[in-house]
Amino acid sequence: MPATKPLRRTLATLAALPLLVLAGCGYGSQAKDDGGVDIAAGAERIDGLDSVRIGYFGNVTHATALVGKQKGFFQKELGATEAKYAVFNAGPSEIEALNSGSIDIGWIGPSPAINGYAKSKGKNLRIIGGSASGGVKLVVNPEKIKSLKDVKGKRIATPQLGNTQDVAFLNWVAEQGWKVDAQSGKGDVTVVRSDNKVTPDAFKSGSVDGAWVPEPTASKLVAQGGKVLLDESTLWPDEKFVITNIIVSQKFLEEHPKAVEAVLKASVDTNEWIEANPDEAKAAANEQLAQDTGKALPADVLDPAWKSIRLTDDPLAATLEAQADHAVKAGLLEQPDLNGIYDLTLLNKVLKAKGEPAVDDAGLGAQ
Repeated sequence: MPATKPLRRTLATLAALPLLVLAGCGYGSQAKDDGGVDIAAGAERIDGLDSVRIGYFGNVTHATALVGKQKGFFQKELGATEAKYAVFNAGPSEIEALNSGSIDIGWIGPSPAINGYAKSKGKNLRIIGGSASGGVKLVVNPEKIKSLKDVKGKRIATPQLGNTQDVAFLNWVAEQGWKVDAQSGKGDVTVVRSDNKVTPDAFKSGSVDGAWVPEPTASKLVAQGGKVLLDESTLWPDEKFVITNIIVSQKFLEEHPKAVEAVLKASVDTNEWIEANPDEAKAAANEQLAQDTGKALPADVLDPAWKSIRLTDDPLAATLEAQADHAVKAGLLEQPDLNGIYDLTLLNKVLKAKGEPAVDDAGLGAQ
């Protein structure tokens, strides 16, 4: 899959993040372990490992992880090394798990990856692959907001102060020439930080007039009578922007590259299978969601949510750099040094073996 051309900007090299935690687009902060395993007879362990611990969110933007687990792609590549899973509800808890060694590899959004890397001064993680693009929309009450200009003066929900969607909405507001205090959310638009799991109730009650949110929350609002006023993908070159990355502990990457390569091969194979079997893949993702969250998504939510997400092996590195810039401009982030955040060596090895073109790190690769 072709890489996106890097944006022409230079990141400062001495800055660090403030104490603000940039959260992922999740539904809380707890992790759920799942030790279920189905190892083929005669399989061998990779790198002598008993297990590889994989983290992800119970969210359709993590479709690669959902389907890869449900259909056994990860376990197939890991052989007799058990694929163990932890399901997270928010980015910070997943970063904490990676830092503590509770997980080795994780699917996660761009903001917590940026934050985790910068807070550790580049010592805790690497982004080793892409997973998904898109799946974020501005959904509004059509009786209160009929056009983009009508957003001014209204109450718009985002998932959390400084999270990926919050930063995107604040950047869009600034581009309209409107002013909002990022910390308080007050200004020409009132930004209401509302957890994704409660936003549908807030929308239904009328306490917010709309929301800039990821899937499946966006489709839940549409099912309640909301209207998609803007799809964030339309604001990006080629309508692509990173919503989910694959990260790994630097220690694990250095000590167990064969295991990391196996997980990446499984990810690439899963994305290929999803593209070839969209209906079966959607059903598999929903089945895994039901196991992880206790409830499957109804068709009127799952179908549009699934269509709006574009799976990709390319981490879309230039768009991660742009998202960091947006957070800096909003005053939520000091200029981070992202040099070295990517190591796409193993991913490009996997892609080459499948006859696919290499992907680009936008000049932010490990040296």
